[in-house]
Amino acid sequence: QVQLVESGGGLVQAGGSLRLSCAASGRTATVHAMGWFRQAPGKEREFVAAISWSGSGIFYAASVKGRSTISRDNAKNTVYLQMNSLKPEDTAVYYCAANQVGTRVLATAYDYWGQGTQVTVSS
Repeated sequence: QVQLVESGGGLVQAGGSLRLSCAASGRTATVHAMGWFRQAPGKEREFVAAISWSGSGIFYAASVKGRSTISRDNAKNTVYLQMNSLKPEDTAVYYCAANQVGTRVLATAYDYWGQGTQVTVSS
């Protein structure tokens, strides 16, 4: 089992920045990739970004590409999502996820999920 705990969400004005963190614990040696997803009220959960544990593979959704950076600190078993130039449409609960197969954009490819952290962007 792998446990994931997100932090760093909050309320920010449009144009502002936030850095989300996801700390992994447990059987982290089995993790091949970690990803960030988000879910806004009334909408389906959508892919945001993913990174392989080796750092060799990084992917972004078109909606955040150029405004966000995903990174990882293997020594701390932590993945980060730096989000800049935030827009009201970025408002959602952001979830961290981990899998044992590699970077994927489908939520169904991830085995472990955090509890989520709320990001609210005011206009």
